[in-house]
Amino acid sequence: MFTVFRRLLVCLLWLWLPLSQAADSGWLRAADNQHASVRLRAQPESTGETRLLLDVALQKGWKTYWRSPGEGGVAPAITWHQPVEAIWRWPTPQRFDVAGITTQGYHGDVSFPITLRGDVPKILSGVLTLSTCSNVCILTDYPFSLNMTASAGAGFDYDFSRAMGTLPLSGGLTSTLNATYAPGKLTVTAQREAGWQAPSLFIDGMDDVDFGKPTLAVRGDSLVATVPVTDSWGEAAPSLSGKTLSLVLADSGQAQESRVEIQPGSAAPAFSLGWVLLMALAGGLILNVMPCVLPVLAMKLGTLMQTERQARGQVRRQFLASVSGIVMSFLALALMMTVLRLGNQALGWGIQFQNPWFIGAMALVMVLFSASLLGLFEIRLPSGASTFLATRGGNGLAGHFWQGAFATLLATPCTAPFLGTAVSVALASPLPLLWGIFLAMGIGMSLPWLLVAAWPGLAQRLPRPGRWMNVVRVVLGMMMLGSSLWLLSLLTVHIGTQPVITLGVLLILALLLVTAWRYRWQTALRAGAFAIVVAGAVAFVSGSGSEGARRDRIHWQPLSEQAITQALAENKRVFIDVTADWCVTCKANKYNVLLRDDVQDALSAPDVVALRGDWSRPSDTISQFLTTRGSAAVPFNQIYGPGLPQGHVLPPLLSRDAVLSTLSDAKGK
Repeated sequence: MFTVFRRLLVCLLWLWLPLSQAADSGWLRAADNQHASVRLRAQPESTGETRLLLDVALQKGWKTYWRSPGEGGVAPAITWHQPVEAIWRWPTPQRFDVAGITTQGYHGDVSFPITLRGDVPKILSGVLTLSTCSNVCILTDYPFSLNMTASAGAGFDYDFSRAMGTLPLSGGLTSTLNATYAPGKLTVTAQREAGWQAPSLFIDGMDDVDFGKPTLAVRGDSLVATVPVTDSWGEAAPSLSGKTLSLVLADSGQAQESRVEIQPGSAAPAFSLGWVLLMALAGGLILNVMPCVLPVLAMKLGTLMQTERQARGQVRRQFLASVSGIVMSFLALALMMTVLRLGNQALGWGIQFQNPWFIGAMALVMVLFSASLLGLFEIRLPSGASTFLATRGGNGLAGHFWQGAFATLLATPCTAPFLGTAVSVALASPLPLLWGIFLAMGIGMSLPWLLVAAWPGLAQRLPRPGRWMNVVRVVLGMMMLGSSLWLLSLLTVHIGTQPVITLGVLLILALLLVTAWRYRWQTALRAGAFAIVVAGAVAFVSGSGSEGARRDRIHWQPLSEQAITQALAENKRVFIDVTADWCVTCKANKYNVLLRDDVQDALSAPDVVALRGDWSRPSDTISQFLTTRGSAAVPFNQIYGPGLPQGHVLPPLLSRDAVLSTLSDAKGK
């Protein structure tokens, strides 16, 4: 009987020991923390590694933390009683914002798959330290002990595989990913062909560096994340250029963990509010003398010449109506930029000239005004988008209002140096400041018109009407016709060269036919001969200008962040030129500076990589490139090199000395 009892006791002990010291800790709770439960299970593998699964169950309203908690919290950690090499794997976290503090972690239930390498003791023990937070934070220790000679249970493989499925992948989410750093600001840009729905970014911490909450902007398939950076004391952070950034990007249930080298970036220029508004005012004033606005000024002079004398009150009302048109147009542009920003679309000054329908409509309106000034017909129709701009020969207040609005639309591609800085600041500023800057630009452009409205006698001091007016009307009409042909040429990038030439020829033939019908065939023939001579002269100048000193000998390469990174890695200098066909200042930079012999030689040097971005058509890549550098307008020129690793942005209006001296500085020692 005693023998049977002894054997039964041995069997009970044999059954009880594995359960009490199995490779499963069971659910553990601490007396001082009833809001969290933890469980550890382990399973040795034939490969020599051991899989360990840490399960954490949190009550509603409580959270724990990722490996980089953010501005508060402590990441889970295990203190082992024996030397163990443990590799933690972290599921994709979430972001929590409480009282201005942003943290990264988990709520609800979360499982951490861990791999142990090398020999593991038969009794694996340690202490798990877990931080859990709600309105208060509790730091709790959970001692545990696992018998590695026992099984972890039948469901371990499934649970471990499910936990592995919550980890971010090493790729598959983004097609390109890069990071740049300017003092106090980290910029992460990513491209995703499928587009972005609800992206989130989580960044691993660095020594003596604190990353703030990212600000995310989606523009098509591009994501731009701006992250404020300070040191651990909230002061200026050390330079991050050249360091490796570890991050996790997530969107719509898919996540990617990446490591990317931080490239030097350039900080947006810091200007006081008063200085920015002054630049906007000056830029708007300068627009009145830009080539794009000359046709509208011609139209305004033509209006004044249609009457011999006008009452002071009438002149004042006409010019105030034009001022209203200018200011309202700038406010309409501010509204358009606001809608685009709220819709996460690309922003830029002059982006309407990337739309072929807008260009075609403007060209048609310019042709109609030109024909009117040439006396081919009178614009007196009661309605219509184009004819309404000059209703009643320009004498009606509505006609003067639309003249000012039309001037604003044509002025946008003529970005003056002062205006380019103001626009760049506006498009990256809070919405109230954006509206204030656009209003200042409108007032600046209106100053000459306000001057005439204040002293109408200035308008009445024009020469008395006479035959000379007919000559001036023809000259002004030809100027406007030239502007319409320029607008037509902008369609080349959209529909091709041959269709544009065909449209231009048909336009000239139509005008000659109307001239023959309105006047005589002799007049039409003389006009045709004059047009042929002018076209031949333009073709000759263009052809001769493309040879010798006017020929572009630079080997331009497509603009990309990767090209900049590669060139800097090879210790080369980089010259960046972002341009557009509709940008008049870009053309001035090209013919006055970039095509000069000495500049061509400098940019063709073996250690210089010339990169060009064409913004004539919408491009998310170029929009993203400009945004990361605090710009929203073209021209944009920047130079990198061993001596300028963070890059130097050149003024919008280039000069030979500025380009050559900056290239020399970029070479370094």
